[in-house]
Amino acid sequence: MTADAMSAARKSMAKLRRAPEPDILKPLIQRADSDSATRYKIMGEASGLLADLRAAQNKGWVNQFLQQYQLNSSEGLALLSLAEAFLRVPDPATADFLIADKLGDADWRAHTGKSNSRLVNSATWGLVVGRALVGEGQAGPLRRLIARAGEPFVRQAVGAAMRMMGEIFVMGRTIDEALKRMKKPEHQGFTASFDMLGEAARTQADAARYFAAYTKAIDAVGRVAGAGHSISVKLSALHPRYEVAQYDRCVPALTEMLEALAVQAAGRGIALTVDAEEQDRLDMSLDIIGAIAGLPALDGWDGFGMAVQAYGKRARPVIAWANALDRVMNVRLVKGAYWDTEIKRDQVEGLENYSLFTRKAATDVCYLACARDMLDAENIRPAFASHNALTVATIVEWAGNTREFEFQRLHGMGDGLYERLVREHDYRCRIYAPVGGHKDLLAYLVRRLLENGANSSFVHQLADEHKSDEELLADPVEKVKAVGGTRHPSIALPRDLYQPERINSAGLDLGNRVVLEAVQAAVNTPHPLMAEGAMAAYDAVSVVEAIDRAHAAFPAWTAREVDERAGMLERLGDSLEEHRDELMALCIQEAFKSIPDAIAEVREAVDFCRYYAARARADLQSVELPGPTGERNMMHLDGRGVWATIAPWNFPLAIFLGQTVAALVTGNTVIAKPAPQTPRIAARAVELAHQAGVPEDVLILVPGGPEVGAAITADLRIQGVAFTGSTGTARRIAQSLLADEERAILPLIAETGGINAMIVDSTALPEQVVQDVITSAFRSAGQRCSALRLLLIQEDVAPGMIEMLKGAMDLLTVGDPGDPATDVGPVIDRAAYDKLMSYRDAVHDKWLKTVPVPDEGLFVPPTLIEIDAIEELKQEWFGPILHYATWPSGKLIETIGRVNEKGFGLTMGLHSRIARAAEVTEAHAHIGNLYVNRAMIGAVVGSQPFGGERLSGTGPKAGGPHYLFRFVAERAVSIDTTSAGGNASLLSLDEGGI
Repeated sequence: MTADAMSAARKSMAKLRRAPEPDILKPLIQRADSDSATRYKIMGEASGLLADLRAAQNKGWVNQFLQQYQLNSSEGLALLSLAEAFLRVPDPATADFLIADKLGDADWRAHTGKSNSRLVNSATWGLVVGRALVGEGQAGPLRRLIARAGEPFVRQAVGAAMRMMGEIFVMGRTIDEALKRMKKPEHQGFTASFDMLGEAARTQADAARYFAAYTKAIDAVGRVAGAGHSISVKLSALHPRYEVAQYDRCVPALTEMLEALAVQAAGRGIALTVDAEEQDRLDMSLDIIGAIAGLPALDGWDGFGMAVQAYGKRARPVIAWANALDRVMNVRLVKGAYWDTEIKRDQVEGLENYSLFTRKAATDVCYLACARDMLDAENIRPAFASHNALTVATIVEWAGNTREFEFQRLHGMGDGLYERLVREHDYRCRIYAPVGGHKDLLAYLVRRLLENGANSSFVHQLADEHKSDEELLADPVEKVKAVGGTRHPSIALPRDLYQPERINSAGLDLGNRVVLEAVQAAVNTPHPLMAEGAMAAYDAVSVVEAIDRAHAAFPAWTAREVDERAGMLERLGDSLEEHRDELMALCIQEAFKSIPDAIAEVREAVDFCRYYAARARADLQSVELPGPTGERNMMHLDGRGVWATIAPWNFPLAIFLGQTVAALVTGNTVIAKPAPQTPRIAARAVELAHQAGVPEDVLILVPGGPEVGAAITADLRIQGVAFTGSTGTARRIAQSLLADEERAILPLIAETGGINAMIVDSTALPEQVVQDVITSAFRSAGQRCSALRLLLIQEDVAPGMIEMLKGAMDLLTVGDPGDPATDVGPVIDRAAYDKLMSYRDAVHDKWLKTVPVPDEGLFVPPTLIEIDAIEELKQEWFGPILHYATWPSGKLIETIGRVNEKGFGLTMGLHSRIARAAEVTEAHAHIGNLYVNRAMIGAVVGSQPFGGERLSGTGPKAGGPHYLFRFVAERAVSIDTTSAGGNASLLSLDEGGI
């Protein structure tokens, strides 16, 4: 095969990356289809395999346990949640809370005696008793009798059960244990591909540990090379920054590490397969795999391979690319491991389409088309990983008499599907066998179970006794044909996520390196407004003259129909998207935003325009109210007059426009004052608003410093103020609005900062915590109102999490915000820099970790500072500075109370696998926005309305359904309709049938 064939395959991948599903599926259907005679043979084989599977289900207690507690039941989900977290909880009190949380609400008694397995029924009885022991409250003789001994007993029993569950799905805690287990009779005739549970590394230490585990495993498997076992490697386990934006950093390093492992495996005479990753990483993975495949040192070794995910739209050209490599490649075809995560990511990022199929049947069709390509390929040694009887039967029929391929299945899943094929018909099957400690494997285990137990999956449907053989073996090709290859109707395109209310803002696919490079070039082109003197005309605006104009323009503007004003906002939203590159460039060049933050800034501004337009149309119409006959009662919502909107520098486009367009659409004229650090972004936004139809006297930009803001708010013609910034400035504005006793009492919408805490208990997944802490504390150089300032970790798990956090901080790149690789840019100005650096120096003895920064520029090093108590942090430090303290087990409510006492109320985070912990936090935290098991920044307009309380703001929440009401005057009109000569409506009533 030629380099041209490889190039053609890569071009095909790029074309299909986000193409519409019908376009992609049309050729796949043709390739995956079978004629009626072949279909008849396939159905015969599939029926036999299905019978084998059903027989295996009735034999194994694990299969029966999973059948009894299906994943669409509250009991099944409770058990999985317990399994995911329990073994990593070191303290008894939290372990008991976790058990009570997961066992306490489910109806275990309904499952008693329902299984054919005595062991399953015994386990169910144990769950019934366990619920009695850990149930809520102290009532009941059993609870009181064993209050002292009961919970430790249950805790030990649950721990034993979780370890036993782990042993079912994990081949061994060590590679030697796994190799020994593969010799047992139940694995006769099978080989294994050992996966060292290399989930994504978060630190260099993680990556080094995984690399060492792989090298050890290769040595161990190499000692028994004749057994035919192999090793699976995850690239994301070998580098903690395996990201497209970090391409130049991670791809060379990963290529070097994979080369070392491949050379070692070749020397040992065993096979090595590179596992599949998320779709964003596919191009990087191919670059790395292609480099290894071309190494002269590996000539003659036929053990190198890769996995391909059939749920990806690019799966088939990836097969073609692998076949075009100048060597034999082992290709493992799988259906896909990250489907729900990737669907959500594409929605969150507002991408034009999905990179994968939205219907399970479409994935099955793609799988079959790829399988046929692989069977026909000259340079591919196929491996088909599936638990689906119809898929396996189809491949058996298509392959004919050849055995030059193998099947694969997950350890602990699909028992019964392959035994007859292997032992009676000489087919080969390899078991994908996880290896690792039970404490580390359970998050992985739960994900695998969910993948293979989703409602649409064959494994889940097999466990449903109401499903007939015909339903289980329905042809996916016919299913896809029946719907014309269309997208699943319940999975809207990201653009349509908020329909019919509005169109979602469009994002950029930064997982596409071509797109990323184009964006980088665009945003680093100097914007004309950044030239010296470009803002001179705006700086000359007189406050008095501006308010004169806005005051005079108010009557005509407020008289316009709501629909007309809303249409202008929608045109502005469209214009912002059309000018996205230049607006991003301004955000980066003037406000030092990173590329992802600049995209988010433009998208949020667009969302504000479209959301407030939709809310205005729905909420600002006059309403007729009920009353007695002969009376007409109406409620009108009208503009108040001239509003001042005063915006911050940290969201110079999104908040600047969000406040402004809310005031405009409600019928007010606006004096818009940007922060003195970021007037150029505001100037361009106002210019686009005027082009969208907003009259120049209705929206007037008045740049300047605090003295300009004071002059604006002091003018008695100002009828309301919307402000985002510091608590101190908000206080001064509030006082100025009340200074003149003859002045009307005006509305003030203030959104300020906060000492935002994240509380982490011992059930939390450390890797997720660290990722969310890094994002929440250091993204945007910590210059977000919502940014994490105070990390509170339960003392039982704090040391390990802090070590992981320190390792993750080591990986932060501080530098030019226009560089895609940059994580942390400079702070906004010299005053901010000096204030933050002075504070850091004052608490130097409490640093736990800091990060090197460039010598030139206003770069504040990301810093982790340990404090002895929550009360020690007195104020918000608006930069990349994170404070950390611990809290004792069982003191969640008290810890929340201590945070409340600081007086702020903007954002709070909670990381816990205990549902009741979230309920407790929600009930006790005096907070505007609570984020559970996720990062604390990035609120989405219309989905997560944002704003605080107490010292953190007045409300209502920006981007929420109540925001516009603060900008209007409510006016009620009551008319006595009888005063003009009687009640006509009453007098005109007929007899009503009497």
